[in-house]
Amino acid sequence: MIEIRRFEPSDRGRWDELFRAYIGFYERTLDDTAYDRAWREITAGSRLHGRGAWLGGQLVGITHFLVHPSSSEPDLCYLEDLFTDPSVRGRGVATALIGAVRDWAREQGCGSVYWQTHESNAVARRLYDEVATFEGYVVYTLPVGQASTGGAGNVGRR
Repeated sequence: MIEIRRFEPSDRGRWDELFRAYIGFYERTLDDTAYDRAWREITAGSRLHGRGAWLGGQLVGITHFLVHPSSSEPDLCYLEDLFTDPSVRGRGVATALIGAVRDWAREQGCGSVYWQTHESNAVARRLYDEVATFEGYVVYTLPVGQASTGGAGNVGRR
């Protein structure tokens, strides 16, 4: 049976392994301070929330999510990260985590839960197509860090 619950301090080590695997899956790297910040935010549970999935007493899946306002409907819940240990995939862990986020969002009065994944993530997309509706949106990202050569004046021009 899959148990879904909030993280406890003793879960940090395994959470770290799973979150690093998730970041690695998307070929990204983070420094240790980013993992520390994420853990603090998730365990505080005020701005960023998290749940874990346990099978046989072992943490095998994680999800992180947040709520933000919407201009046209009730608040929205963004499911930011979802990862399951490859050794337990196909056993309902991801489905249980998504369901737990949906239930939490309903309790908070959110209008919906949404997430994104890379178009090449075929395995995850098969599950997502079963539990949610793909609405066809395309996601754009505009970094706001150091100055880039593009600049706001060039947005939309090629």
